[in-house]
Amino acid sequence: MGIRGLAASAAKWALGVGVAFSLAGHALAAELKVGQPTDGAIGMQPAASIMRAESIKFHNYLLMPIITAISLFVLGLLIWIVLRYNKRANPVPAKWSHNTPIEIVWTLLPVLILATIAIFSFRLLFAYHDMPKPDLTVKVTGYQWYWGYEYPDQKIPEFISNILPEDKAKAKGVPYRLAATEPLVVPVNQVVRVWVTGADVIHAFAVPAFGIITDAVPGRVNETWFKAEKTGTFYGQCRELCGVDHAFMPIEVHVVSQADFDAWVASKAPKAAPLAAPAAAPAPPAGTPAPAAAPTSSAAPAPKAPAKP
Repeated sequence: MGIRGLAASAAKWALGVGVAFSLAGHALAAELKVGQPTDGAIGMQPAASIMRAESIKFHNYLLMPIITAISLFVLGLLIWIVLRYNKRANPVPAKWSHNTPIEIVWTLLPVLILATIAIFSFRLLFAYHDMPKPDLTVKVTGYQWYWGYEYPDQKIPEFISNILPEDKAKAKGVPYRLAATEPLVVPVNQVVRVWVTGADVIHAFAVPAFGIITDAVPGRVNETWFKAEKTGTFYGQCRELCGVDHAFMPIEVHVVSQADFDAWVASKAPKAAPLAAPAAAPAPPAGTPAPAAAPTSSAAPAPKAPAKP
């Protein structure tokens, strides 16, 4: 079999493998778990926001074809060089060492590839930073090793979210090390602005289904945003090595309807304490004489005339 035959066979094999992976991916897509990892999956989590959908398109329709084409080209080139220029097939090596046209091509081609990727990459990056007018603001603080959530617009003070213990996670049928004791609750189809900071060391707030990841740096407030397009429960985790319990900082986000969100806000809002009635004067003990009655007139008594000698 000649070089062309080997190249054709390799191309057919690569195409068959690609088709097989594609079919397997489409078959598995129907079973992907929304908002959490899926065992055996090879793709990304399904998107729950428009920015996440755009980032998946950028990966699947631009980066993957370019990476696949480059990998197959380099593989074919290596196979061709090994078969064509080994000692048995080419006992007398060539004496030349430079080829100007080839050097120009392999210099310009990577530049063009990188420029193409950069155009779409910057476009996506700018879209991430072009936040629409927010409907809701949430402050997220990373601690060693838990999260604190605060809703300044709704006057909800910070509450703590820890990892849900394993026995409780199994009893509720939720994923252990992803479920939390207190979820972050947001309304669907609303722009949520997230202020992220850290209290001790650097953490990172990340929810894959929304396509967001932002460092939580002590003494600094970073900002990100998302707009969830479907209701449900979505999970994330701290993405920065923040200490020995780094793996125990899950993020649980509940996306609910506006009515359910309003009800949740009402349940979380601090309740005003009722005003206490003024305390009555204590009763005197038994046997205590009653106080003398006050004079009815406030006028002072007239002075007596001095006695005559």
